[in-house]
Amino acid sequence: MRFEADTEIAADAKQVWAVLVDVGSWPEWTDSVTQVERGEPGPLAVGATARLTQPKLRPALWRVTELTERREFVWVSGAPGVRTTGEHRLLSLPDGRTRVELAIDQSGPLAGLIGRLYGGLLRRYLRMEADGLRRRCERG
Repeated sequence: MRFEADTEIAADAKQVWAVLVDVGSWPEWTDSVTQVERGEPGPLAVGATARLTQPKLRPALWRVTELTERREFVWVSGAPGVRTTGEHRLLSLPDGRTRVELAIDQSGPLAGLIGRLYGGLLRRYLRMEADGLRRRCERG
């Protein structure tokens, strides 16, 4: 199961990236995340972890598996029967704006069931995150 949301932000990729990778601040700009606990100090990097608490979902531990500075980071979270991958991609546009593409991909024997039960919620959360990131970055 895959869920996606995107937006265009009137800010350059450097500014958007700085907000996006400061995962500890996410509760300040999206209602889809109520608490973030980083597993270690310092900048987000491959291997870094964060425990996210979201309304209507169990807290989840996410581990960064891929990171390309100012371009993308991918992290994964596991639960019995399902592996969830979160993708965060930035694309610099010619006019100085940034396109943001967010996705959740679920795999495993329970992915279909989880997708049917929580798909609407996951779509709403992705939309909230994209819109919140845009508002935060455009506010300056």
